[in-house]
Amino acid sequence: MIRLERALAAIAAGLFAVGLAAPSAAAEPGDGTPVFAFTDPEIVESSGLVARDGLVVTVNDSGDSARIFTVDPATGDTVGVTTWDGAPTDVEALAPAGDGEVWVGDIGDNLRVRGSISVTRVPFGRGETHVAGATYTLVYPDGAHDAETLLVDPATGRLLVVAKEFIGRVYRAPRVLDPEAPNELEPIGTAMGIATDGSFFPDGRHLVLRNYGQAAVYTWPALERVAAFPLPDQQQGEGLAVDMRDRVYVSSEGEGSEVLRIALPRSVREALAGPSEEVATGDDGAEGAEGAEGAEGAEGRGNLAGDNPDTDPWAGIVLSPWVIGGVFFLVGLVVLLRSLRPR
Repeated sequence: MIRLERALAAIAAGLFAVGLAAPSAAAEPGDGTPVFAFTDPEIVESSGLVARDGLVVTVNDSGDSARIFTVDPATGDTVGVTTWDGAPTDVEALAPAGDGEVWVGDIGDNLRVRGSISVTRVPFGRGETHVAGATYTLVYPDGAHDAETLLVDPATGRLLVVAKEFIGRVYRAPRVLDPEAPNELEPIGTAMGIATDGSFFPDGRHLVLRNYGQAAVYTWPALERVAAFPLPDQQQGEGLAVDMRDRVYVSSEGEGSEVLRIALPRSVREALAGPSEEVATGDDGAEGAEGAEGAEGAEGRGNLAGDNPDTDPWAGIVLSPWVIGGVFFLVGLVVLLRSLRPR
């Protein structure tokens, strides 16, 4: 009976946690303009997203083979597929890797049992391409973590991994990756909980993370949260990309899912511009960021503790129907278990 109680309590806690992470039904969704829908029936679980060179790159969630898709946003059609050697465990993320290349993050670990994760650098573009792929092993210094967010500092090229947990710990890879040995990640701060994707802005001074219902903007390298805004309702919103013109796109799992362009609220644009700059908007509504190139070699460690909303797992949580339902479910379960105990 004790084991049964523990198992049921764990299930209840999991459902309750999902409710906390889910967006509130009462929250006003952010503005999202559909840009295109994936037409390729092979793209069924779009997880990572990169927007570069007038193209969009995506990858399926766990269970797919070692491949990425290059999509023409004018039509939504797949115009290129890159495959590489290897058998990924749980691919969850993409990040820009320089001219015509992306990093593929095999970083998912729902059960937190993996001794290491990996990243692979591959080209993208039109046509069918097969490459060996440059794969590097990464290890956490403090045990296994599930993650779906991979970012690249535009100034230094260093990789960042954000754990998908209530307190989203941010880890940084070494400046130079060793292809022959494990590369130990370094914890440098905390950020949004339950993050499913993220990207740097081209200025190198800000980055944005998303979860299933919200996005948040941070300074870099301080990791100070300066703005947050709701995202549109999506089937299972996981992908986020920022192109070189500061335009933000989000994607969702599901066959034929849409990629949306997000109109950033003025408060977000002001935060990106900074106190000494004017907010500039182009004729297409996107703010123009010529910005600084970023602080080369900056080694900021962010806020590991203290008065930071991202270090508080309850910060920003609202009483959505999921939360309320989770509370009633948990209370009812406790009452049921007590009634079943031998007297």
